[in-house]
Amino acid sequence: MKAVFPGSFDPITKGHVALVRAALPLFDTLYVAIGVNADKTGFFPLEDRKEWIRQCFKDEPKVQVVDYQCLTIDLCRQLGASYILRGIRNPLDFQYENDIAQANRNLCPEVETMFFTTPPEYAHISSSIVRDVFRHRGDWQQFVPEEVRP
Repeated sequence: MKAVFPGSFDPITKGHVALVRAALPLFDTLYVAIGVNADKTGFFPLEDRKEWIRQCFKDEPKVQVVDYQCLTIDLCRQLGASYILRGIRNPLDFQYENDIAQANRNLCPEVETMFFTTPPEYAHISSSIVRDVFRHRGDWQQFVPEEVRP
């Protein structure tokens, strides 16, 4: 079985890593898929983000890193993935992610979304918070794996 874990991973956080590790036993291949929006520029360069993810999972052959510029559901079709993995930190995340999951179900009923809850110690971390702390020269490294170093 294959799954896609989509996101900006700008940067990957300790919460992202925990979710991937929790999901790995369920899948033969787990694609960590960096969505690229042509109208937006990532804060950290795409190649850095890809390398950080590769380094985080260098000892895990089931993890593959890809980037994409299409609908996530179309990426799932291209990769032969039957599942989308999404992390839930709080009720607001659930509402947002559930709406996307329902839209994806309408577009492609054969791909199912699986929700994983973030471990409590990482539930307050988001990539946008990390970027803001980084931008203001705060201690951002406590929120990311040690492999993430610009």
